[in-house]
Amino acid sequence: MSAKLPGRFSTAIASENARGFVAVIPDIKCVSPKEGNLLRGRDPVDTAKALVRGGAPVLSVVTEREHFGGSTELLSAIAQAANVPILRKDFITNEDQLLETAALGAAAVLLICAITDEKNLQTLYEKTLTLGIEPFVEVHTAQEMELADKLGARLVGINNRNIVSLEKDDGGTDRTAALASGLPAGALLISESGILSPEDAKSAVAAGANAVLVGTALWQADDMGAMYQALRIERKVASCGPL
Repeated sequence: MSAKLPGRFSTAIASENARGFVAVIPDIKCVSPKEGNLLRGRDPVDTAKALVRGGAPVLSVVTEREHFGGSTELLSAIAQAANVPILRKDFITNEDQLLETAALGAAAVLLICAITDEKNLQTLYEKTLTLGIEPFVEVHTAQEMELADKLGARLVGINNRNIVSLEKDDGGTDRTAALASGLPAGALLISESGILSPEDAKSAVAAGANAVLVGTALWQADDMGAMYQALRIERKVASCGPL
């Protein structure tokens, strides 16, 4: 597959790296299957806007309704209110969902290797590119990282927890460290889930992560803004993604 210029989501991450920091991607998630209700009366749109004011270069918005309490309406509202590139997180398995994603204003969309077969993943990946959206390929095993490499993925997330069991396990950044060496050449690496502290963020950076995607730790912090800043770890190595 021919290389493509990076989209807005990747560019924002690479720009944060160029400023000398790991990119912290706040995950706007209403419910955690493991931790329960995360909002605790807070408005997710207002929270997203506050995180952007605090420096978040991009946002992730979970739209899956049954297990995570999300909605497409939430993504649309945040896309209109927060002027940063947004990743749509959901169980994407068909092209109609990609068309919907484009209409909602998302800059990137999560494609999870674990929930579909290789042929369909290839189809979704290529369709995403034709729509001008960035495919964010999520892996959890070495075999899935090989598949991401085969796709020519430029934006790869290592989920430190098992999405098939709805991330109820206690996976940590050792998963990122174990799989990072298989990253496709020139791709940006995002460490997802299990980032609960600045020390976890440092471990992800040490493994080569360009970004950390953090939800629960932010939502459960006494001061979300302060936690965001604490997770924004210095990243002294050059970004491995193109600018």
